[in-house]
Amino acid sequence: MADDPKILVSTDWLAAHLQNPDLRIFDASYYLPDMGRDARTEYAAAHIPGARFFDIDDVADARSDMPHMVPPPEKFVSRVRAMGVGDGHQIVVYDGAGIFSAPRVRWLFRLMGKTDVAVLDGGFPKWLAEGRETEDLPPMMRDRHITVSKQNHLVRDVTQVAAASKLGDHEILDARSPGRFRGEEPEPRAGLRGGHIPGSKNIHYRTLLNDDGTMKDPGALRAVFDAADVDLGKPVITTCGSGVTAAIIGLALDLIGHDRHSLYDGSWAEWGMYGDLKVATGDD
Repeated sequence: MADDPKILVSTDWLAAHLQNPDLRIFDASYYLPDMGRDARTEYAAAHIPGARFFDIDDVADARSDMPHMVPPPEKFVSRVRAMGVGDGHQIVVYDGAGIFSAPRVRWLFRLMGKTDVAVLDGGFPKWLAEGRETEDLPPMMRDRHITVSKQNHLVRDVTQVAAASKLGDHEILDARSPGRFRGEEPEPRAGLRGGHIPGSKNIHYRTLLNDDGTMKDPGALRAVFDAADVDLGKPVITTCGSGVTAAIIGLALDLIGHDRHSLYDGSWAEWGMYGDLKVATGDD
């Protein structure tokens, strides 16, 4: 797959650009409790040279009871400025699971109006498997000026998603596992109902990845959407458990040239909590 610094870059591309003074790299690793991993500890032990750690639970809206919701623009600016990111920088985001949480951070930067943001294909596992250089100390960082312009069309709230579910004028694509989508597996967060948003379709994020953790090529990605009977002539809303793996579907849509998609930030952590919102189960 050709490198595109606005969407996806290879480990070869990143290795060749490591010394570029306008490059900023983020380790955006995030793990669910049942994964048994600590992202910050792993970053401290080894990361790609020059990488900063991006904590999606810190660069978030602290006023919300839901996990890692989009922060106010001023908080986003404050946090990323302190990490030495400014206007004109090319940003590459990776994570320790391959491709899991990095697309969420790419989406967040895009939501704030920054377009030169790519995900590292295959992430840190591929980088390590190729025997590439790592370091264990964080880079020296100094504040840089950054301007943001929130792109509200890239995010959806519960009211907008409920309207789309009722009207059927969007494709709502759910990245959770088939068992969680059908309501047959328990949700990892307590107190949530099982099932999915009525009218939504299941695109488990793993079906968008190759066995080595890299993204499938555009032809194979289109085949995944076709197999799920997704009408790519419609705008798309992506969803998942808490707005993380939904961004993997968004990354796949970008790779096939479908640019009319947004992310439901509250995702199932919100929808599954409110008893007045309808829930579908099974394959309905």
